[in-house]
Amino acid sequence: MIQYQNEQLTIYMSQLFKTTSTVIATDDCILLVDPNWLPQEIDTIQATIAEIQNGRPLYLLFTHSDWDHIIGYGAFPDATVIASEAFQKRADKEQIVEQIRTFDDDYYIDRTYPLHYPTVDIVIGQDAQTLTIGQTKMTFYLANGHTNDGLFTIIEPLGIWLAGDYLSDVEFPYIYDSSYAYEETLAKVDVILQRHDIHYLIPGHGHMTTDKEEMIKRQQESFTYIKALRECILQQKDSEHLIENYAYPRNMRAFHQANIRLMEGEQ
Repeated sequence: MIQYQNEQLTIYMSQLFKTTSTVIATDDCILLVDPNWLPQEIDTIQATIAEIQNGRPLYLLFTHSDWDHIIGYGAFPDATVIASEAFQKRADKEQIVEQIRTFDDDYYIDRTYPLHYPTVDIVIGQDAQTLTIGQTKMTFYLANGHTNDGLFTIIEPLGIWLAGDYLSDVEFPYIYDSSYAYEETLAKVDVILQRHDIHYLIPGHGHMTTDKEEMIKRQQESFTYIKALRECILQQKDSEHLIENYAYPRNMRAFHQANIRLMEGEQ
């Protein structure tokens, strides 16, 4: 379904995990971010791009390498791919694609395009690296912690912040890489809000916000969760109360337990 739309921005929300796919249309290019999940959802995104592209080059941005975010890659073979250097260098690319195949087999899903790990054309290796296409400027910040290959991307002059799997209103931090790296990424929120005129924050799961106070609230809630969980682990206390206000507890409890195991290993 379409979560939000105006002349230059369309945010799709999948029926699965409230995962977002974003299409940004500027005078210079079309930017597609993390096309996902189900074949019909990707068909809709394809149709939208075919309708609005009008000769403009298509760029495909991956915020990180989680399989649900790269699942639609093969549907856009002519796109120029943007992702981080760590995304490009992953050693487990085939295992990530195998997760897609397993999902499709589990639910008898057929796709009309091949399943491959993305080949990166434009590699992002450092904070504040930029890409300029006509009057469209993209500024990138490395965003590690959830995974070790994430990106924050700012699209100017539209003031769009593509946050990947951070700053969600429906999920607490899911930490697959490092809780300390996650905190370093959260600290970049302050830098981004100081450097850029942000009008839209788009997380990888959940709802877009235009409210800067809400952006900061999401940052602080994530900080609070990580610090509180670390303290519970140190004191050997139960931490279930940290997720009691989140929806979908039967699913989210497993991610919380995974966070505990990872952070116990960091002690």
